[in-house]
Amino acid sequence: MGCCNSRTKKALKIGCGITAILLIILLIVAITLYFTILKPKSPKVTTQSVALETVRLEPFPAIHLNITIGLILTIHNRNYGSFKYDSSRAYVTYRGDPAAEALIEADTIPARADHDLNTTVLIDSDGFFKNPNFLGDLFSGCLNFTSSTALHGKVTVWKVLKLKARTVSTCDISVFTKFQNATSVCKSKIKF
Repeated sequence: MGCCNSRTKKALKIGCGITAILLIILLIVAITLYFTILKPKSPKVTTQSVALETVRLEPFPAIHLNITIGLILTIHNRNYGSFKYDSSRAYVTYRGDPAAEALIEADTIPARADHDLNTTVLIDSDGFFKNPNFLGDLFSGCLNFTSSTALHGKVTVWKVLKLKARTVSTCDISVFTKFQNATSVCKSKIKF
C-alpha cells in the first residue's frame, strides 16, 4: 500500500492552494498599505509668525546692519509615525553669502500631529555686506534671505518599525526694512 492515497493528495493540493491564495492576499494588502497609508509623506511646514524684532542700521564709520527675526513655524507631520530628531542648525544666506545660523533643539514630532518650532535668528551684515546687490536691496527696502535646515532622526511607525530619516526644509524670507516686517514661505522633503 502506498504512503499517499488519492484522498490525501487531494487534501494536500487544496491546503497548498489555500495557503498560496492567503499569501497572495496578504502580499497585496501589505503593498496596498505601504503605498496608501504608510508611504512616507513630506511634512508640511507653515509659517505662523515672522516677527521683525529689531533692525539696527549703523551708517558710521562703516555701514553695518543687524536684524533680529523671531520665527514660529508649525510642522504638520502627515505620517503615521512619529519623528524624533537630533539638535541641528538652521543656516540663513543672503544671495548665497552666509548671514546667520540658529540652533534647533532636539525634539519629537508626534504622528499625524502639529508641532510648533520657535527660534530667533540674528542676521549680521558682516557676512554679506560685500555682496554687490546689498546696498541696492537695502535702499529698495527689501532684503531676501534663504534659510535651510536638515533634521536627522528616526521615524517610528506603530512602535515597531524604526527607520532613519532626514527632513530638509528651505524657507524664503523677505525682510521689509521700510515697513519693519517680514514674510516667509517654506518647503520641505523627507528622505529615508
